[in-house]
Amino acid sequence: MTTVAAAPATETQVRTDDGARLAVSVLPPLTPPTGVTVVLVHGWGASRRVWSTVADRLIRLGHRVVSYDLRGHGASSQGAEPFGIARLGADLGAVLAHVEAPDAVVVGHSGGGFAALAYAASEDRNAGALSGLVLLATAAHDQETPDSEVRMMGSALFQRAVSRPALGRKLLGQNMLGPKADRRLSEVNRQMFAAAGPAVRAEAFRSSRGMDLREALVSVTVPAVVLAGTGDKVIAPKLGRVVAEALPRARFEEVPDVGHMLPLEAPQTVVGAVSELTRDHG
Repeated sequence: MTTVAAAPATETQVRTDDGARLAVSVLPPLTPPTGVTVVLVHGWGASRRVWSTVADRLIRLGHRVVSYDLRGHGASSQGAEPFGIARLGADLGAVLAHVEAPDAVVVGHSGGGFAALAYAASEDRNAGALSGLVLLATAAHDQETPDSEVRMMGSALFQRAVSRPALGRKLLGQNMLGPKADRRLSEVNRQMFAAAGPAVRAEAFRSSRGMDLREALVSVTVPAVVLAGTGDKVIAPKLGRVVAEALPRARFEEVPDVGHMLPLEAPQTVVGAVSELTRDHG
């Protein structure tokens, strides 16, 4: 593998039109550049950290990689507007404009997939602003989080539980991870989830109520790959299949023995999906 003298990685902030400050990382390629920018969008209760292995492998393939913390998560502030799907789509657009990635491949996981779909289907999106979508463990509808779960996400008792390593791994692992996920992945997942504030988690999980992007996705003509873990207990794989059926140029694949956290559990499968969409670039 040929290496290149890469430009330094950069940390920056994007200020949205409602005053949120989004923390953004930009990683240059480590091998001869492909000219592709890959933008990684994490889900509820996570952060840019979830993409560490994926990002490392992508820059080694010659891609420029951008990741950011969703509003209210990680090092990003919340802004004046309520947490919502359309708002998150607009945030993604602000990041794309800031990093000058007019034809990026966007990879969205779970709630980050909602944001990617909302942006892709938005009337405000400039033509040609995307060259592809990789959608992981996500959906376009049927995300009616019950009141009991929203209350749990915002409760101090649940926060204390997920802040305790052994208990937190047990609570989150039984729902979020597949049977082959090891203790290290479970701990990374727990640390991210515990770091997200209870109020933000509750607002995020409430925000997907009433979401139905299926009709709007008919207009999204970029190629897409939709992946779902066969063991996903958070978002049913069949909902990912619906997304692929709604998009004109998408294929759907189930990943065996993997749960909801595909960026942690199946990073090479994610990278392979990006490579599929970028194979003919340039």
